Amino acid sequence: MFGRTSLIIHHPSTMITIHNLIKSYGKLEVLRGIHLELKEPGVTAILGPNGSGKTTLLKCLLGMVIPQHGQIIFDGRDIRNDWQYRRYLSYAPQIAKFPNNLTILEFLEMIKDIRGVSSTAEQRYIHLFDLASHLKMRLGTLSGGTKQKVNLTAALMFDAPYLFLDEPIAGLDPVALIRFKDLLKEEKAKGKQIILTTHIMSIVEDLADEILFILDGKIYFRGTLSELLERYQEPTIERAIARILNPGFQDIDITPQPRENLTSQPEMSN
Repeated sequence: MFGRTSLIIHHPSTMITIHNLIKSYGKLEVLRGIHLELKEPGVTAILGPNGSGKTTLLKCLLGMVIPQHGQIIFDGRDIRNDWQYRRYLSYAPQIAKFPNNLTILEFLEMIKDIRGVSSTAEQRYIHLFDLASHLKMRLGTLSGGTKQKVNLTAALMFDAPYLFLDEPIAGLDPVALIRFKDLLKEEKAKGKQIILTTHIMSIVEDLADEILFILDGKIYFRGTLSELLERYQEPTIERAIARILNPGFQDIDITPQPRENLTSQPEMSN
């Protein structure tokens, strides 16, 4: 039986290195030789169309999905068959599958028990995400937006140096979204590495230090937002990504067309 300890506050000078990562589901090759080093603190946004391999890459890094080939090195050690590195990670999944019969409070206490830590750090996020009046509600009765606030609270309440966030703003109301952005800026200022997937480009523009664009299981682009815009000669990130996905992308012609002269119709005789 593990006793509780204080929150993880030791931030090791680690980096994650990925060598030739390949993952298939049956005949579907999802990751096709990913090579990557993540060693600088800040926010890395992983972008790509649905089915490009973003979530699979995150789950490989977390040890939740085992690749058929390749290595993931964390602080100089291969993570295969080594769960210890997970002490330095926190994760918010895209779709959190909560035990429906537990209340929010019971769930957060359970997570602390599993991680073997004791703290009241969750109280801050309960306040910021306006969850106090919901704490005794069962998770199965919550709206999607409230579940997402619980999901983020469970990830942020541990002082882990690596945060993995899969579509973290899905369902958040405007107030919660603003607070989430502020919290991520705060975590970034602590020197943490934050890796997130998103389809919301405003998050990328506001927070991302680096962009990874994955297409067909490979890293198609890696760089800053300004580098992305410069490479594709586009003024916005949406247009640059459209250019990646469709090199022949063109704007729809919305020039007003002149109306044709209406001709009078002959009267019909009775």
